[in-house]
Amino acid sequence: MNQPPDNIEPAVEVTHLRKIYGSGHTEIVAIRDASLSIARGEIVGLLGPSGSGKSTILTAMALINPPTSGQIAIGGTPVLDGPHELVDLRAFRRAHLGFVFQKANLIPFLTALENVQIALEVNDRPARQARERAMELLDYLGVGVRSNNLPDALSGGEQQRVAVARAIANEPSLILADEPTAALDSKLGRQVMELFAQIAHERRAGVLVVTHDHRTLDVFDRILDVEDGMISIRTNHQDSTERAVPQRGARVP
Repeated sequence: MNQPPDNIEPAVEVTHLRKIYGSGHTEIVAIRDASLSIARGEIVGLLGPSGSGKSTILTAMALINPPTSGQIAIGGTPVLDGPHELVDLRAFRRAHLGFVFQKANLIPFLTALENVQIALEVNDRPARQARERAMELLDYLGVGVRSNNLPDALSGGEQQRVAVARAIANEPSLILADEPTAALDSKLGRQVMELFAQIAHERRAGVLVVTHDHRTLDVFDRILDVEDGMISIRTNHQDSTERAVPQRGARVP
């Protein structure tokens, strides 16, 4: 298994994941045998060509697209054994997972503050507490002064910061990001990626980022490569498939 540093609480553990679509002549093996573990406080990059299985792995970990076989545990709680649900997946996602996508996907008729606040209220946080928590997070991410603006009045980078605030509102143990900088220029893309690293290290969340953005690989504690549904740890030399995992805070070249 592609392990995080020892003696650190895992945010997620994925064991021998396999995903098959179709059957017989139409069978497609999207994930062959993928195992990985991400610690709380660690940011990990997931890289690979189109069709390699990155998105399938991400959606399985997001509890949206259950695997054909294999196990997933989040925050120490077993949640999936193959396609078999071990918890109420919808409630578990709301309480323990955060999501950020290519587009911010903010609700257009709600302000920045309200977009974050609503994520708390659906988890039964009282309105006043939700508003205070939302404002705290927007300030933390540097967009507090834009809290009363609607999404179309925000820049792309500001929208993505609001999306990140929404993702971390319920203090998830695991944050999953799918190409979060794809629609941003290099400067804004780096700012957003550094925010993920800051959140991982300061807020003790495990963060997995699927990305093609090679300009920001230095922010990751580890980089995992996906090819043909298999995961390997990024190395310094193309002819090697294993290396020691760096301690949290070390930078991968």
